[in-house]
Amino acid sequence: MGWAVSDSAARIIIADDHPLFRGALRQALAGVVAGATIVEAGSFDEMCAALGADVSADLVLLDLAIPGVQGFSGLMYLRAQHPDIPVVIVSANDDPSVIRRCIDFGAAGFIPKALDAEEMRTAIRTVLAGDHWTPADIDLSAPVDRETSELVKRLASLTPQQVRVLMMLSEGLLNKQIAYELSVSEATVKAHVSAILQKLGVESRTQAVIAAARIAAAGQVPTPSAA
Repeated sequence: MGWAVSDSAARIIIADDHPLFRGALRQALAGVVAGATIVEAGSFDEMCAALGADVSADLVLLDLAIPGVQGFSGLMYLRAQHPDIPVVIVSANDDPSVIRRCIDFGAAGFIPKALDAEEMRTAIRTVLAGDHWTPADIDLSAPVDRETSELVKRLASLTPQQVRVLMMLSEGLLNKQIAYELSVSEATVKAHVSAILQKLGVESRTQAVIAAARIAAAGQVPTPSAA
């Protein structure tokens, strides 16, 4: 796949807001890449800062529900901004449709958080060797409905900045607020919005948000019941 790296030279970013799980991933990595440099991030912004400081990262382990993203937007941004860096999703949501969607958006692998340490090591070792990895008991061959598949392709065509703008539109921000957050002009934001509408094949901001929400809904981790 073009991303195989030497273990001793590997630079890996763990992006997850749960310190205990970051520790579990760090332990798993120690059994695979003993000489690796490991950077931890607890939010989407921290992850972006880590990548900005070291764009030579060889692997990102990304929690699908890390603070600062909705649904698959974090993965979409990473694949658009850093297409040469493999991304492995780690998530408590191991629904086959979610795993399939992650692979469709360019993930190199998917690690359910319930996986034991040895299987995590196998997954990481496989991806670092340049291959994809998903749980063996997950069937990804089931056909996806054509409309959803087309929407995934359209979303995957967005540039990194367009992904960020769409994320902010989904949060209800106005153009001037988005411009402030991204340190660009309102005219630039309007141009991004127009490009987003064209790429998604919709006519309004509301329709773009609905389209993104439709895909994002599949990536939500179910909230445990009180029972």
